[in-house]
Amino acid sequence: MKPWSLPPVPVLPGSGGPLRLRDTATGGVHSVHPDSGQARMYVCGITPYDATHLGHAATYVTFDLVGRVWRDAGLQVTYVQNVTDVDEPLLERAERDQVHWQDLAEREVELFRADMAALNVAPPDHFVAASEGIPDDVSAVEQLLDSGAAYRLPVPEGESRDGGYDVYLDATAQPSFGQVSGWTHEQMLAVFADRGGDPARPGKRHPLDALLWRAQRPGEPSWDGGALGPGRPGWHIECSTIALRYLGMSFDVQGGGTDLVFPHHEFSAVQATALTGRAGFARTYVHQAMVGLDGEKMSKSKGNLVLVSRLREQGVDPMAVRLVLLAHHYASEWDWNEEQLAAAQARLERWRAAVATGEVTGVEACLQRVRHALADDLDSPAALEAVDRWAEAVTRGPSGEDAGHALAPEQEHPMARAVDGLLGVRLG
Repeated sequence: MKPWSLPPVPVLPGSGGPLRLRDTATGGVHSVHPDSGQARMYVCGITPYDATHLGHAATYVTFDLVGRVWRDAGLQVTYVQNVTDVDEPLLERAERDQVHWQDLAEREVELFRADMAALNVAPPDHFVAASEGIPDDVSAVEQLLDSGAAYRLPVPEGESRDGGYDVYLDATAQPSFGQVSGWTHEQMLAVFADRGGDPARPGKRHPLDALLWRAQRPGEPSWDGGALGPGRPGWHIECSTIALRYLGMSFDVQGGGTDLVFPHHEFSAVQATALTGRAGFARTYVHQAMVGLDGEKMSKSKGNLVLVSRLREQGVDPMAVRLVLLAHHYASEWDWNEEQLAAAQARLERWRAAVATGEVTGVEACLQRVRHALADDLDSPAALEAVDRWAEAVTRGPSGEDAGHALAPEQEHPMARAVDGLLGVRLG
């Protein structure tokens, strides 16, 4: 699957310091700067049954910042993102709207590409549809069965004319189960059904066991599963196999929203450990806090969405939308409102006016403050404030020995490059 296209991220003079991030699995903030010079990141992508809302946008802007800070520190970055184009929510929406599930997925993925390009989110190096990785999923599930980490369960009577078997991970028998989330089984069960699980499925060894392979049902898409029989993969196995194929074990950052901590990131990690016999699917788990509207989490299921595409249709500058997102630390929940958008639009106008003066006094010092803020657990609000202070000083006008440090009209302003390179905000 092709990602979107954007110009390369500007390369800035000097380099930033090592990035520190908050690890969900340990609760601590620590350095994420691989000594090898090669940084590897996997971020869970969309299920393409609806348009990109601000909760999605916040997640992908956050991990775009991670990539920018890494590159600015001199690292080579490999970024992988999946698209869950085979799953119940997509199939249910396609049936509701009476469209083919593939047509719905293609339409929404194309809209997602356009939204990401508009928000100046650097594309992943590998943008992989779940449907593209099914042969790897089949091999992985067969291996988990052979090792005893998974088991077969007959399809319930009446659900399939041809019978067959679903396959489940024997989750609670895995020593690493629970290490990502740190949750108790009671906490897991409280959300499992609402997050794609089926704790009440008869015959399972434990209610928390996760589906690995779903045998073919009438009216559902299916693929050749070899010894598994025709069917399709469960949700979590796709990210285990895609990450292992493109990044290997112990990659640097696993990212997504906080609603993925359990079950998705927990199971992706447990499965990868069971497949490889090695601990540590990812070195650091980083999660974007939820974005709300009127006091509730913004989600497709609730229908309380502020869509990036709709804002663009209304003529809102995508850079102002990006500034709204950057004004909040990724680990803090917040609610969208029109006042925040108005403030971001005013901020964008101030920055552009400051750059238009051609004045370059204080750019280097501001660049270092932005670098320092972002390296400190992606403190984007502090980074924005640093640029605000520079813009305010410039628009007041330099004086004394600082006067006259202005660019010729045809030169690109170094602050415009810095803000684009580190914050992803285009001022041109």
